[in-house]
Parts: sequence; structure tokens; C-alpha cells
Amino acid sequence: MTVKEVFENQLKDFVSQFQEHISTDDGQWTVKGFIDVYKNVYTISSDTKIISKILEIHLFPKIMEFAKTYGYKIVLAEHQNYYPDISFVKEDDESIKFAVDFKTTYRNAKKPFLCNGFTLGSHGKYFEDRTSTKNIQFPYSSYSGHFCLGIIYNRVDGSSIDETKAYKIDKLRSIVSVRPKPPIQPKPIH
Repeated sequence: MTVKEVFENQLKDFVSQFQEHISTDDGQWTVKGFIDVYKNVYTISSDTKIISKILEIHLFPKIMEFAKTYGYKIVLAEHQNYYPDISFVKEDDESIKFAVDFKTTYRNAKKPFLCNGFTLGSHGKYFEDRTSTKNIQFPYSSYSGHFCLGIIYNRVDGSSIDETKAYKIDKLRSIVSVRPKPPIQPKPIH
């Protein structure tokens, strides 16, 4: 098995645990919103950029656990517009690197077997010139593999979320949230 195939299998096995980390038994997200120092909870909007960032932050401890388990260092993108979101660099052989990018979208409510689609980003100069370091953490050609962690979720009816309302912390479980589609699976990109 190649290094890329080993990493892919490890990642697939590992992300199968994500569902229980990010959702409750009834399928709602465990993250309900933002909290302030007064213990007010502000709901998460359906804005895909906000949801994507929250998922990244919420999954980060699990990502760190994965890295430690398999002997990788994590290198985060230095800038918001850099590719990839996370670079996994083998601790005992820094020539082995894997790019993992997070992509989120929501299911089409009228056709639940379809989703809204994923944007793949700009793929600038580094995509044509595989040695370029513009807008990429490491040169594209230095990665042993490129993976996309795609997350599809159900949007709740907009009328059931009041983004202007604050909830007290004791009402946390009553806050409506999006529902991720199980399971989350990484896909290699080429």
C-alpha cells in the first residue's frame, strides 16, 4: 500500500468518529451558537462560511488527536485564502505531507438527494505551476496527497431560527440547529 493509501484509510477510519462528536443522539449539532461572558447564547445562522468555520474549530481537537495518533504535525494555513486548510506533515519524515481542505454545503430541501454544491476555491498559480508557493502552504507538488473533507448538512427552516434572539445557557438544548448528514467522509482530490 502507498503512503497516500495508508493515510486515506487512516483518515476514513478516523472521521467515522466525527458524527458522535458533532451531533446529539437526535441528530442536532452539539454546537448551538456563540456564548458571551453573560452566559447568553446567540444562534448560528445558516451562512455556510460561519458554519464551515465553526465546524473546523469544533473538529480541531479531533484533528489534533488524529495527528498525534499517526505521528503527524499540523500546519494551519497562514492566511484565510491559502490552500489547504490543514497540512499534515509526518514527524519522522517531513517530505511526507498531506493536504486536507474542509468543504461544507447544505442539502437541497426540495430534492434531498442533492446538495447545493461545493466550491473548490480559486486554485491559483500553484495549480498550474506545481512548485509555486503563492497562496499555498507548501508547493502543490510537495504533497503526497490532497484530500477534501466534505460535510453536508440539512438547513433548518429559516423561520425556526431567530438570529436576533439570545438564549440563556440553561436553554441550550432547546436551540434549533442544523443536522449534519452522516457519515462525514474524506475524498481524495487530484
